[in-house]
Amino acid sequence: MTGYSLRDRLALVAGLVGPFLVALVLVPFRTDLSRTNAALILVVVVVAVAALGSRTAGALAALSAAAWFDFFLTRPYETFDIHTSSDIETAVLLLVVGVIVSQLAARARRLEVITVTDADYLARVHETAVLAQSAKSSDTVVDHVRGQLTELLGLRGCRYEYGTLLGQPPRLEQDGNVSVGHRRRGDACGWPDGEIELRTYGNGHYLGRFMLTPGPGPVPPLQARLVAVTLADQTGAALDTAGQ
Repeated sequence: MTGYSLRDRLALVAGLVGPFLVALVLVPFRTDLSRTNAALILVVVVVAVAALGSRTAGALAALSAAAWFDFFLTRPYETFDIHTSSDIETAVLLLVVGVIVSQLAARARRLEVITVTDADYLARVHETAVLAQSAKSSDTVVDHVRGQLTELLGLRGCRYEYGTLLGQPPRLEQDGNVSVGHRRRGDACGWPDGEIELRTYGNGHYLGRFMLTPGPGPVPPLQARLVAVTLADQTGAALDTAGQ
């Protein structure tokens, strides 16, 4: 579970334990509560786990719900045997519906995260564009973008070099990919070692470059890298307007 965030790890634990606890609470009412209503209550637990965690947590919750529904709420009680076809159908439907609904809930959570993230990206681009139009000094824009890039890409450091190109460090390209020499580097490989350059241009002329020092963790998503390229382009436009 080391590859999961704390939130997702907690969701996995909830997916395993939550249905067990809810089924246990329903035990005193199992003779009066219909199997369908009991299954629906457990589906609610599955949806809650999936909405807070991941698809994996939701699927685990669905499996756990089906198992404890069988164990605690169907005859013979406290065994994993089911003697009636109606209970078998209910247990299977609980598992199937739980898995499907958990996937939908997890997808809804993911879409919400993407929407919020997109709004943040748009705000960064808009803020930089306004500053590029109003700043009295291009250095103000450069400093602002340095801070934006550091936050956006999770960098340990970021500096700006004016003028002549020196060396051949890895490069963050216009399409958001990272190249080392003439070869593209896949995201699964992580950031390359050392600094990464992000060049700025004005009217097609090279003006300088941001030198990015990656921080720990995975490579940021492509969308974040494309926003970083857009911020660099805005910097180039501001430098070109200032005649630098």
